[in-house]
Amino acid sequence: MSSTTLLSTPQNLAFRAIFALSIVLLLLRAHVAESSRRGFRRRSGGFFEYSAISCRAHTASVTEFGAVGDGVTLNTQAFQTAVDHLGQFGSDGGSQLVVPPGRYLTGSFNLTSHFTLYLQRDAVLLASQDEDSWPVIEPLPSYGRGRDNAQGGRYISLIYGTNLTDVVITGDNGTIDGQGAQWWQKFKKGALKYTRPYLIELMYSDSVQISNLTLVDSPSWNVHPTYSSNVIVQGLTILAPVTSPNTDGINPDSCTNTKIEDCYIVSGDDCVAVKSGWDEYGIAFAMPTRQLVIRRLTCISPFSAAIALGSEMSGGIEDVRAEDVTAINTESGIRIKTGIGRGAFVKDIYARKFTMHTMKWAFWMTGNYGSHPDNGYDPNAYPVIENINYRDMVVENATMAARLEGIAGDTFKGICISNVTIGLAKKAKKVPWTCVDVEGVSSGVSPPPCGLLTGEGSESLDQGCAFPEESVPIDSVGVQTCSCQGGHW
Repeated sequence: MSSTTLLSTPQNLAFRAIFALSIVLLLLRAHVAESSRRGFRRRSGGFFEYSAISCRAHTASVTEFGAVGDGVTLNTQAFQTAVDHLGQFGSDGGSQLVVPPGRYLTGSFNLTSHFTLYLQRDAVLLASQDEDSWPVIEPLPSYGRGRDNAQGGRYISLIYGTNLTDVVITGDNGTIDGQGAQWWQKFKKGALKYTRPYLIELMYSDSVQISNLTLVDSPSWNVHPTYSSNVIVQGLTILAPVTSPNTDGINPDSCTNTKIEDCYIVSGDDCVAVKSGWDEYGIAFAMPTRQLVIRRLTCISPFSAAIALGSEMSGGIEDVRAEDVTAINTESGIRIKTGIGRGAFVKDIYARKFTMHTMKWAFWMTGNYGSHPDNGYDPNAYPVIENINYRDMVVENATMAARLEGIAGDTFKGICISNVTIGLAKKAKKVPWTCVDVEGVSSGVSPPPCGLLTGEGSESLDQGCAFPEESVPIDSVGVQTCSCQGGHW
């Protein structure tokens, strides 16, 4: 029997699958341990220290307001009463609400400014499965309607806030469980009147930190900062079945000065999806996402991208920097999604130091993403896609190197790819590159890219495609060592 036959026996295939799963679990454990080391230190007597953009002068436990962590008692009123009470200390050093170990069933509640929500280890927020626990709010003005294509509004997020300043949502890797299976089933059956809720959404807010938590089974998107600035998302573990619908990990939407670092995401949609509004509504709202940094991201998403730009990008996306990204069994490493009617731009995109294992496409750009909120979009609103830079990447077991499809009469320009090695799968497509209506340069790329990426200038790429070395403002935001007292209250 040949070595090839031996490798393909059911026993060996099972061994390889178990081995791959073991690697993923090791990565997850390492991520949680590293997040713990970076984000907090536990001291004796239930005393905790953690890193945050602001520390607080006043502390309370949610149990002081009647919350019961039995997994059965509905605690929505307890959480909201606690936040409302602590809100009075905003001008007196701020406040923090501690959630001790237990399983706290709750519907949606709103946060306040100069406030920290801290989930201790073994504290679990269980999202209520009763739709009456989720108030319905208006659609986002930059979207015009619910993202699930539902008429009318959308269910408010589990943890929500608007027009806030200085908000921290963190913990000792406590858990927020969206209990999303019921929502996914209703969505697939078309049985929901409104768009599904997210786990965390902060709107029109400044100085936001979301860190050191585990988010599980969100009904839809997990973390959605929108119309906000100075946002730090750090040390999150986000988990959902890979077949769950639209369970995006982190979606910065019309935000400025944002940092996403040290996150591990397994989802049924894009791990990070950069957005800024939908067709004519996003064009009118005109608030781009800019100055976004993504570092040390690990992603598993067999049907979506590690990082997606769009498809809702009608306010524009610019100055995105992504590095040190690992994608495993993910449909594409980087995907730009747009189409006629989107308008605006995706420009000044920089990515480097990616490692990708088992991909359908390493790179994917599409100008024919046809999803629209309604028939009122402008058929003459063409997006501008330019200055896209990918460098220093290794890909293994890819079905295709890239699928790059611009728009006829609206060429995607300024694409640069350098120092990229793509190992093709045994059953790879015969033509590894598909390129239409794009233009750019390349250097040190294997297998050799399509002719549309070998234009003038490729011989001058000795230093590779551009990647800005100057820091963005979010990197200058300092953190402090804060403390809270656990145990009995």
